[in-house]
Amino acid sequence: MKYILNIALSLFVLVGFVSCEEDFGTFNRDNRPEVPLMFTNATTFGHDPFVEVSQNETIEFVMEIPENSGRTITEIRKVAAGGTAINIATLNSSGDYVDAPIPGNGNRVVFTTTLEEFREKRPGTTVTVPSSGFTEIAFLFEVILDNNESIVSMRARARISQ
Repeated sequence: MKYILNIALSLFVLVGFVSCEEDFGTFNRDNRPEVPLMFTNATTFGHDPFVEVSQNETIEFVMEIPENSGRTITEIRKVAAGGTAINIATLNSSGDYVDAPIPGNGNRVVFTTTLEEFREKRPGTTVTVPSSGFTEIAFLFEVILDNNESIVSMRARARISQ
């Protein structure tokens, strides 16, 4: 009798879970901004966009939002920089990489830096470029739109070679 009661109770709980149509909010959807931010000068093989530069070149990321979005980019407010293990919490915890906001130009904004500037601003991050191959550093950007909406970019990498 106890065995039949356990089976009946289990079936009752199973039917309760299956018939549930509740939306579980942020746990049940991707966290994507309404206006997408694209790195137009970067390429990707997998997850992160990256630019390829030599160690003496300027590192440049060109970010754009669609022209038909009805929005413009006001500025890049914050930049996080470090090794490839940085994440969104780095925007608030490691100090800002830029001294002042970088103004946008319509639907476009450009961030530029150099490897030497990176080494000065992030002395704890060791960056050695091997004679054959490459090394990578990463950046995250907080981009502000004209309606004061904040978009945090995905991690973008700079692949640096000799």
